[in-house]
Amino acid sequence: MNPIFGRGVSIQFRLTIAIVLSLVLLFAKESIEPARQSLSSLLSPLQLIANVPGDMLDWANESFASRNELKRQNREMLKQQLLMSERLQRFEQLNQENNRLRALLGSPMHQDAQKMVAEVMAVESDPYHHYVTLGAGSKDGVFVGQPVIDDKAIIGQITQVSYMSSQVLLISDATHAIPVRVARNDVRAVVQGVGNLDELEIRHLPTSTDIKAGDLLVSSGLGGRFPEGYPVARVDSVERGDGRRYAKIRVRPLASLDRIRYLLLLWPEGERPGLDAEEAS
Repeated sequence: MNPIFGRGVSIQFRLTIAIVLSLVLLFAKESIEPARQSLSSLLSPLQLIANVPGDMLDWANESFASRNELKRQNREMLKQQLLMSERLQRFEQLNQENNRLRALLGSPMHQDAQKMVAEVMAVESDPYHHYVTLGAGSKDGVFVGQPVIDDKAIIGQITQVSYMSSQVLLISDATHAIPVRVARNDVRAVVQGVGNLDELEIRHLPTSTDIKAGDLLVSSGLGGRFPEGYPVARVDSVERGDGRRYAKIRVRPLASLDRIRYLLLLWPEGERPGLDAEEAS
């Protein structure tokens, strides 16, 4: 009976063949090296050609990735530019507001008077009543009759107060009057509103009174409502003669009543508001 697995070449024979081939290759190395180098030289261009598609694909991928990266960076830079432009616009507005606030806080007032900056929240559109609403109320210590100024002059007084807001009656309102004096010679008078933001008048002043166009009118302090020495208006024209007993005197307010935004609330000397002035500003 034949065995299932036939006997192959013996292990000793295989080992002998391997040793012989190793010795042949060892001694033939010097002779086949030039042939190997020549074959490598012949195959090098083929290898370069074979690598061209891969290199082109890598270059295309890198170029595409670089282009996408440039596009992304360009979009980011455009966004940053828009953000910076918006910030620049806000900074310009803030700079203007800061200048107005600096001018407001530097208004000519007694150094020991208490003060607080308040922002105008609303403007009354009724042509027969001139008043604005401030974002400060009784919680801030605001009270009825409190004088209000801007960075140039007196603009009015508080007439209504709620917890978080208050109402300012402007000096241009037909129901408003303020005692003043001429800075040049201390002549006293009363400036009254006529319902026009750009015009006020002085009534019942004799024609012989020493007052002329260009005179500066400041608060006299009479009545105890407005502190003394704050600018109010400047005389625009004085009409005398024609048998008049009283001069017709037109004055122009120094405050810009048609474009007020930040106002300054004043407290009597020695009194403190409900909220400290620095905290409110």
